[in-house]
This record gives sequence, structure tokens and C-alpha cells, in this order.
Amino acid sequence: MRTFELTYPHSLVIEELPETVSAIGFFDGIHKGHQKVIHSAVKQAKENHMESAVITFHPHPSVILKKGTEHVQYITPIREKQEILQRMEVDRLYIIKFNKELSSLSPQAFIDHFIIGLNIKHLVAGFDYSFGYKGAGNMSNIAAYTRDEFGYTVIDKVTLDDEKVSSTRIRGLLKEGKVDEVNDLLGRPLKYTSVVVHGAERGTDLGYPTANLKVNEAALLPKIGIYAVKVIYKNAVYEGMASVGTNPTFEEDQGILSVEVNIFDYNNDLYGEELQIEWHAFIRDEEKFENVDALIDQLARDEENIRSYFSDK
Repeated sequence: MRTFELTYPHSLVIEELPETVSAIGFFDGIHKGHQKVIHSAVKQAKENHMESAVITFHPHPSVILKKGTEHVQYITPIREKQEILQRMEVDRLYIIKFNKELSSLSPQAFIDHFIIGLNIKHLVAGFDYSFGYKGAGNMSNIAAYTRDEFGYTVIDKVTLDDEKVSSTRIRGLLKEGKVDEVNDLLGRPLKYTSVVVHGAERGTDLGYPTANLKVNEAALLPKIGIYAVKVIYKNAVYEGMASVGTNPTFEEDQGILSVEVNIFDYNNDLYGEELQIEWHAFIRDEEKFENVDALIDQLARDEENIRSYFSDK
């Protein structure tokens, strides 16, 4: 998959671009609804002997359009989004920088530049996709903007348990720690990728050594608590328990968010290594214990519960 980072105006020349079928949207999470849009574009591209593409945007429009929003945490940060699209056999990824100039484009100017101008011959989008200044263009009126240069497919909403699958729904579930329900909407485990850094190293003294992961400010974490996770390291998969929290039992750590994982049956040094965490189930809320022995007892129960959880899967 080739990736192109574009700003308005871009400098790509239409005559040098292949005829393409493209999906378009922000696609945060690449959940089951997004997948239906993208799979449709890939399938139509193959059937018509064209290249497939995804057009997406960065940063999230709310960073530009909503005053006071400095940054957004993403269900799928841009690197993970790229990896997922690669696995979906997308040929080209266009990442358009979302800024004030882009948000001011009329619907026709947007279509002329980023659809017709990229040699898109068929566009696939969700029913609620909108484009152009204040979202004046949408999939109900897009026919007025095509100049007969491309066709389009509108994908209806995808539901699960009679409710629309959406990034907003996923964000709400993450705030509640319901990572198992998030995984149902994604059709895969939610992942968190980061590098192991030095921490307080109390875990070893407690009998539960942990890998302390650098907090990735671009990634949306589930709520504070203890989770059953799987850890992917150098193509090997391990079970483990992860903590998202502030270690309230230890006063010197309070207020500092950390992500720590105890990897079952693994004790090698991981400093500086990159790990992928798959969130599978919420186990309990973070607690402040009266003493270290009480914490150790709880960690033993957590491990037992998590091993049992995975053995039943």
C-alpha cells in the first residue's frame, strides 16, 4: 500500500494517477461499519481492474472546528490505521491534512480537487458522510457535484444489537471499560502499541514484574482499571494483566497516569522494546490498598481470574 500525505492544494497530476475506486471517511476505529465501506471499494476496484484507495483525514476535524480542542485521542492512531488498511488490501492511502483552508472549501471545490483531481472513478462512502464547507455536500446530494466524472455507492448504517455501529458508541464504551463490547463492534481486539520504559520497578518486589509502557497521548485508552490482555511481542502472543491508572496505593505515584502490564510466564528484559496490547476484558476498578500484602493478595486473585477467563475462551 502506498501512502500519500496531502494538503490543499495538492501537487499530484491526474494524468499520472491510476483510475481508482476509493472509500472516503475519517474511519476512526475502522469498525464494522467502516469495514463495509472499505471492503466495497476494494471489491469494486478488483472487479473493474482498478486500484483501490482510502481517502481519510488528519487531524480530527474537531481540532480545527471546535474552539478549545487542542488534540483528540484516537481509537486507531494513524499508524495503526495504516496497518489495518494494508491488511484489508487497500492499494493507496490518501491522508488529507484537515485545516481551516480545507474546511472552507465549497463542496464542488472539494470534489473537483480531491475526487476528480485524484482520478477517482467510483466513490464509496457511508450514508452519513458529508463534505465541503459546513458539511453542505453529502451522499444525498452528491450527484450535483460529480460533473459526470465518477459514480458512487452509498453504504447504509451497520447495526449491532439494534444500535448503529459508530466511533461515538465505541468511545462511550471505552469510558465504561467495556472493551469486550468494543471488540464486538470492531470485529477484532482493540490494540494499544507503545514502547517499554523504566518505571518505579515495584512489580518485581511484589512478585508481579510489569512492563511500564510509555503513555501514547494519541491513543484513546479504556477507563482506569485492571484488564485481561494479550501481549504481542516479536510475533509471539502472551496472556497477561494490565493496569491503566495512577497506582493509588503508592502516594508518590498518585496523579500520574501509567499503563503497566504483567506478562504471564515471561520474565525477560523488555526495556526499549515495542509491545502491542490487546484489550480483552475489564476485571475490576483500580483500588487503594491498606498495605502491600493486601495488594499482592488481590494481584494473585486477578491473575487467577484472568487465566480462567482465557482458558474458557
